[in-house]
Amino acid sequence: MIVDDISFMRSMLRSILESAGYEVVGEATSGKDALEAYAKLDPDLVLMDIVMPAMDGLNATQALKRYDPRARVVICSAMGQRETVLRAMQAGASDFIIKPFTPGRVLEAVRKALR
Repeated sequence: MIVDDISFMRSMLRSILESAGYEVVGEATSGKDALEAYAKLDPDLVLMDIVMPAMDGLNATQALKRYDPRARVVICSAMGQRETVLRAMQAGASDFIIKPFTPGRVLEAVRKALR
């Protein structure tokens, strides 16, 4: 599942994943929508932006991990400062991808998270 408020980013991530043979079961545009979609779709992995309306990606990641401790989340954000990366990992993220990213980096994080 892809969670980002920017449609171009969702489209780019979808293209990268699908070209590598992964199925994207859903998309959401906010952390709040991601929680609802996760409960319905039960995805293997969530690619999550940080800065979004209604609920940011860090709070959504924490909520997902409370709902499902097995939830796998990879944060994708332009906010790549050390403190932000640390907060993402403390929230329960498996990995952190800094935007702009390469397809190779996205797929590396996905493979790592799905192991």
